Amino acid sequence: MIPKRYTLEFILFTSYMLFAMSWVGATIFMPEIMHATGMNTLTQASTLSTSLTIAKIFGTAIAAWSINKFGIHSAFSIASLLICFSLVTPYTGSYWLLLASRFLMGLGGALIVVYFNPIIYQYFPVNERPIMNGLNAIAFNVGTAIIMFGIKPLTTFSGGWQNTLIYISAGSIIMLLLWLVTGKTDLTNNIISSSQNEKYRFIDGLKDKFNWLFAFTYAGLLSFYIVLFTFYPKAGISQVKQVILFGIIGAIAGMIYSHKYRSRLFIMRISGLIQLISAFGLSFLNNPTLSTVFAISLGFFMFLPIPALLTYAQERPSMNAQKIAVTFSIFWSVSYLIATIVPTLFAYIVDHQQGNFQLAFIFICLIESTFLIGSILLKEGK
Repeated sequence: MIPKRYTLEFILFTSYMLFAMSWVGATIFMPEIMHATGMNTLTQASTLSTSLTIAKIFGTAIAAWSINKFGIHSAFSIASLLICFSLVTPYTGSYWLLLASRFLMGLGGALIVVYFNPIIYQYFPVNERPIMNGLNAIAFNVGTAIIMFGIKPLTTFSGGWQNTLIYISAGSIIMLLLWLVTGKTDLTNNIISSSQNEKYRFIDGLKDKFNWLFAFTYAGLLSFYIVLFTFYPKAGISQVKQVILFGIIGAIAGMIYSHKYRSRLFIMRISGLIQLISAFGLSFLNNPTLSTVFAISLGFFMFLPIPALLTYAQERPSMNAQKIAVTFSIFWSVSYLIATIVPTLFAYIVDHQQGNFQLAFIFICLIESTFLIGSILLKEGK
């Protein structure tokens, strides 16, 4: 019989993968959605994307509170229900209803990305956590890859863009129902009861220097990742799909490494250095072959250290599920906030340079270096 914890992990992974498919799918189908809802400006379409970003910042900030308030089973159920609001997208003809539903969907995704960590910490043995962390880290990439590479066959099979989004939303509803049935008996509302004698509130997390350094380490990588997919194709750099594919391969290699070896910072530092070199190479070498090589290297080494990064925080001394929830709530909210500001600054630099990307590329590569800098500042066992 399959252990219950693996069923729970299947639900976690698939829920976030479907969230990614719905989010990216709606982006791909934006011209059709604009026509269906009567949108006639790109500003309105951009507002939809912004609403998801705001939802992510807000959702990750309140995630630890929601676990304390409702318990992990109920909290995850609410988050899964919010993701199911993606079903509104292919049906609505109202821009404002679409905007509200996309915000709620983004809120659900933001909550789940924080819930990953306390659930993995609580229900998986130490030797399995790096693999589970790695799987959850690539859930979004897997969903993105499926929808980007499979959009034509999916649309042909379903009979149209609306049906494609409906089927994806139906998958989210199925995951919600599975969670309600499977998680009910095992995920009681006291996931952090074992740590109640040592309260660790959100305000305590804000005073903890580690949480800020931890978020700083990842924030530059996330910012670069968003800029890469948003602006690099516009600059004539088309090797974005290679980053996605080899990001998945890199994360799988990272799971294997982190499962076999306990030296987390070593792989983070090596990867941080190669990331930075690859980012500069992709940005400034105007050669299709070399750009492809650097894109492959960038994708692989961006995701290779992620299982180690997430597991590193879970292995801190005196760690418990309550601290994990607060740490990752701060980690994701700070990262998303910075990753919202940085693309705006990148675009401003490009505009100020009359469409020349060179200075903006220098800026974003320096921002990406926070992963290397942060991994050097972090200490083993600290």
